[in-house]
Amino acid sequence: MTQIGIEARERTHGFYFWLSRLRSYFFYDPLIWIYTIVLGSISLLSSLFDRTGGIQHRLARLWARVILGTIGVPVTVVGMESVDTTRSHVYVVNHLSAIDVPVLYDSLRFQFRILAKKELFRYPFMGWHLKRSGQIPVVLDNPKASIRSLNLAVGAIKNNMPLLVFPEGGRSEDGQLQKFMGGAFYAAIKAQTDVVPMALLGTYETLKMNTWHIKPRPVQLLVGRAIPTQGLTVRDLERVSNEARQAIAEMYYSHSSLPDLRAESLDESSPLP
Repeated sequence: MTQIGIEARERTHGFYFWLSRLRSYFFYDPLIWIYTIVLGSISLLSSLFDRTGGIQHRLARLWARVILGTIGVPVTVVGMESVDTTRSHVYVVNHLSAIDVPVLYDSLRFQFRILAKKELFRYPFMGWHLKRSGQIPVVLDNPKASIRSLNLAVGAIKNNMPLLVFPEGGRSEDGQLQKFMGGAFYAAIKAQTDVVPMALLGTYETLKMNTWHIKPRPVQLLVGRAIPTQGLTVRDLERVSNEARQAIAEMYYSHSSLPDLRAESLDESSPLP
């Protein structure tokens, strides 16, 4: 083994590695739970007085900023200035980590609704907040129920409420982009609004799936060119999905240290949800 390899192994498995783990397990993680419980409880109470979700959204942004500040993750947003945020769009973004949601709440300075897996609505505090704040559940394995959820999303968009969607349907285990589901693009076409592709960078390295070990580092949110859907129909769904997927892939892989395995991980899009 070379000297560089030995040093890398020591960095990975030595004193600083275990110190980082202990910092996560006994400092970062407990504080995140405390922030979630306290601010989640206040958020639930506020929902009794504010039916617009505005107070809950501001509390969610506070929750996100406190978490990111505590774990030392600075976020840079690039490209949002080219998006007309006074209009409702469907924002689609890759999903890498549990840190993605705080990063997005901190980065997007407008109220939005999330299209999320129905299973998430069953979790204490998170699920209660999702339901009371008007987020939209989607059933991934039931097309009829999925269409009903997507029609709720279309109604929200038409009422000038932006929609945020992870079109992969879940977090990536290896940092590679997964196949896209079609629900976000169905909603965008039905509402005749633009799709805004976005790419998260650095959250996978900060907190990988199936671990509690947080490794703070700078994070970026790259915002691409809006994809118009005016005049399109659901027959154009696959084309819009592929265009958004390509835009996210280009932004992601051109800045990521991970190898570009698009030929393997970006296969044909799933129709719905």
